Amino acid sequence: MTLAALAAIDQELSNRFIELDPAGYFVIYLDRNADLICADHYTNTINEAGLATDPETGEVLACKGSLQRQPTQTYRGRTAKEIGISITEQAKPCSLTRLDHALYLGREFVRAELALLSGEDYIQD
Repeated sequence: MTLAALAAIDQELSNRFIELDPAGYFVIYLDRNADLICADHYTNTINEAGLATDPETGEVLACKGSLQRQPTQTYRGRTAKEIGISITEQAKPCSLTRLDHALYLGREFVRAELALLSGEDYIQD
């Protein structure tokens, strides 16, 4: 199978519907100066329409644009596995509750690790 075919499969799967995690969401980025993968965790609530809202204001959280919220926790790791274990095994309480969310994060952390190693830009899917 070609790289283009594999990318097409992943793109199609990225467009599927998944329920939002009531425990919150993560914004993943690289700290190149420290050679770290970072993930800021933010809480949310899910409204009757299935949309993520700010627990303090009740406003729907937009997927694009700049958020003016403070993370509840920042996780850091040198590898995808290290940051994943920090979130799923060491954090009390765990900052995620859905298996599909955990799967997504694992894939994103691997992508971030590869970008960190290669020097390429990392953009969260």
